[in-house]
Amino acid sequence: MRMSKKLGIVLAALLMTFSMTTNVAAQKPDEGAKKPDEKPPSEGAAPKEESSVTEHSIKIGGTTIAYQATAGTLLLKDEKGDVTASLYYTAYTKSDVKDSSQRPVSFVYNGGPGSSSVWLHMGAFGPRRVITVDADATPPPPYKLADNASCLLDKTDLVFIDPVGTGFSKPEGKAKGKDFWGVDEDVKSLAQFITSYVSRNSRWNSPKYLLGESYGTFRSAALVNYLQSRNGMDFNGVVLISNVLDLATITFPNGDDRPFILYLPSYAATAWYHKLLKDRPADLNAFLQEARRFAANEYAVALMKGSKISPAEKTDMAKKLSGFTGLSEDYLSKADLRVNLPQFLAELQRGRELATGRLDARFSGPSVDLLTEFVFHDPQSNALTGAFTAAFNSYVRDELKFGKDKNYVILSFEANRAWNWKHDDGSGGGFPNSPNVEADLAQAMVNNTHLQVEVENGIYDMATPFFESEYTMDHLGLPAKLQSHIQFKYYEAGHMMYVQDASLQKLKANVAAFIDRTSHP
Repeated sequence: MRMSKKLGIVLAALLMTFSMTTNVAAQKPDEGAKKPDEKPPSEGAAPKEESSVTEHSIKIGGTTIAYQATAGTLLLKDEKGDVTASLYYTAYTKSDVKDSSQRPVSFVYNGGPGSSSVWLHMGAFGPRRVITVDADATPPPPYKLADNASCLLDKTDLVFIDPVGTGFSKPEGKAKGKDFWGVDEDVKSLAQFITSYVSRNSRWNSPKYLLGESYGTFRSAALVNYLQSRNGMDFNGVVLISNVLDLATITFPNGDDRPFILYLPSYAATAWYHKLLKDRPADLNAFLQEARRFAANEYAVALMKGSKISPAEKTDMAKKLSGFTGLSEDYLSKADLRVNLPQFLAELQRGRELATGRLDARFSGPSVDLLTEFVFHDPQSNALTGAFTAAFNSYVRDELKFGKDKNYVILSFEANRAWNWKHDDGSGGGFPNSPNVEADLAQAMVNNTHLQVEVENGIYDMATPFFESEYTMDHLGLPAKLQSHIQFKYYEAGHMMYVQDASLQKLKANVAAFIDRTSHP
């Protein structure tokens, strides 16, 4: 059963993933920022930067930390000095720091492409967190906001960035959305923002980090290379949360068997979680190691035979696959041993009249069509989007005092659909291939031999599966010494592992240790 080109395009588009605190208006905003106008600017007026600065405190690890929150916009300009965009950000900086040049600063964003930073902001690293139900649908409002004990402010200042077309960020002047909606266009705009922010706030000497999720990891690989090679701005570390650098490994293109191999351990983890294996092993980690070995060896060899595989070999392989995936031998045989992701999500719990979650396979939702071959809606996204949307819209206006009359775009499907996937990685090119930034990350690590990378993987993440992430990072072609600069961490959760409390605490501990280790090389 082969994958259609149309399905591949849809899969690529599905990358979108989507204390008691006292607020006091500060007397002095970030250097260079301006207060919002009392009245809306008149039509045709030159765009202005806006900001709202508030003072807060939070208790992390038993210590109370005073911090300043800046919700504001920064103007981007072209080579002629004409304004092209107003880019929104939320910055959190520790208040009692005498020399900020010695304190780490981290730039944080989500993916999509076309997603705002709301997910990492309100779910993982920001000082306030929306409370959601784990592995099930969060009930409708009122939602609860709480201080985030796993906030990273005890280790680093934080700058959450919303790319153009998301959040409050928008094109200005003669510029259009399409001028920013592309791999290289996006990198260029974020590089300009980061360079401007660093310069305005005297952070050139600060240890610096990029923290991105999903397409944000794809962005980080190209962005760190761009900033280092073109702007001379070296980074201490890059944190890749739910990682993908080569889209061919997750989009099931015609004639490429790698995605089937790389997804198999995640299929196994999902079948194990939902108790759909005939002989369910007691030890998940040992089972996943076995699934990795099987996928990379027996299964890969069988798929490599293509149409030359014998009927007996195919029958034997279908039986073994059934033991790992929970799918029937008959279904696997009819699928020619190749079950793509939307098919798996539709089939696994069909007997229970449920569809399985893509961003987090622990989530399930009603199957609206028991005859469907593919599932494209995501029970996890459905379960959480309302809570995150309402929480941030309330928080930014009520606590950060910004955007009262503005529309905050959580997810821009317009940007996602219009995305330009062409990318110049500096290799000289050749025939067009799938979007890939492996060469960018490799070059960034070669140019800056101190650069460290940490990869955070959710076991139940079906959007960017952990075996795909391992395969990609093992094929960067790096010397052994530089390869040792890449570390992997794992969580018994999904793409947004931080929606599970235990995994959020583990994520905080891992990233905090990473910053401690790399901020004083």
